[in-house]
Amino acid sequence: MSSSDGMTYDPKGSAKHVVKPGEFVFSVARLDHAHIYGMVGALKRAGGTLKSVFDTDEKRSLAFKEANPEVEIVDCLERILEDSSIHCVAGAAIPNERAELGIAVMKAGKDYFTDKSPFTTLDQLAEARKVAAETNRKYMVYFSERLHNAPTFEACQMVRDGVIGEVVQALVMAPHRLSKPNRPDWFFDKEKYGGILTDIGSHQFEQLLYISNAQDAEIGFARVDNFANPDRPGLEDFGEASLIMDTGASCYCRMDWFTPDASRAWGDGRLFVIGTNGYLEVRKYLDVGRSDAPASIHLVTNDEEKTIPFEGPQHFPFFGELILDILNRTEKAMTQDHVFKAASLSMEAQAMADSRRMKD
Repeated sequence: MSSSDGMTYDPKGSAKHVVKPGEFVFSVARLDHAHIYGMVGALKRAGGTLKSVFDTDEKRSLAFKEANPEVEIVDCLERILEDSSIHCVAGAAIPNERAELGIAVMKAGKDYFTDKSPFTTLDQLAEARKVAAETNRKYMVYFSERLHNAPTFEACQMVRDGVIGEVVQALVMAPHRLSKPNRPDWFFDKEKYGGILTDIGSHQFEQLLYISNAQDAEIGFARVDNFANPDRPGLEDFGEASLIMDTGASCYCRMDWFTPDASRAWGDGRLFVIGTNGYLEVRKYLDVGRSDAPASIHLVTNDEEKTIPFEGPQHFPFFGELILDILNRTEKAMTQDHVFKAASLSMEAQAMADSRRMKD
């Protein structure tokens, strides 16, 4: 598994089926972002049966079928929406089109699993919230930086289990490689991707909510800028925000498009959490300068000091839990309130940062 390219990052974990073939059937609509490959692979490794795919670009559909030979290419979205055998539709549309797709999916009586960010405006969120409540359908999100990263997922569970006591402060740093020549035009159009805090930041706000076991937060500070890409004025290559969670924990996140070319990972992601009885650090993808060191958790408590390495194929429980939630109408993988709150906070922070930048 290579972590050099965030666009196509797919940590092909171990297969642990939670259902038999045909018990959970899903289809795919829109292939605008390559994250869809990681989403689909994870659902299949949890036992999901992939049925059909629709996209506006025939070449992308053919490439997807090459990677997933069992899939049927269909010529319109309605073929998927009208298929009563399909439980869920996974999609990676252009960000500002994800809500419209999800609303159509829910109105068709199916659950929706979208790439992040799930929305680009608060109005989209409000409509999706309304339709989800009316239809009793799920609007789930691929927050891959926690859900599809084994050390981050494990560290968050450890914190929620009280291993380091009550959370005092959490910091997330999320550098990314820009790979500018390989990006589509929409990637640089703020109206389409929503801004860096809405886009990449949706991962970070979700992690901070989860790790602090919070239901809400107050945004104290938010900033975005374009420091190094004047040829792409619609791009924000840096963003940061600080929050006070309703649990009292202090949180901060930083995201950027400044991963240097020499880095063997698309981003040297880090998570630091201080608790009342210890602290931990997550090195999500690499340990700089040590090619033999895998992704890891570094833990110090009153009882021990240790490093937990993550080597070989890992298990990612979220995807199997999501499948069972869809079939059983439960909320063990992630609650709908958590999804919507993470998205709301990211967009509220973006609005604060936009206002600050306009004043500057």
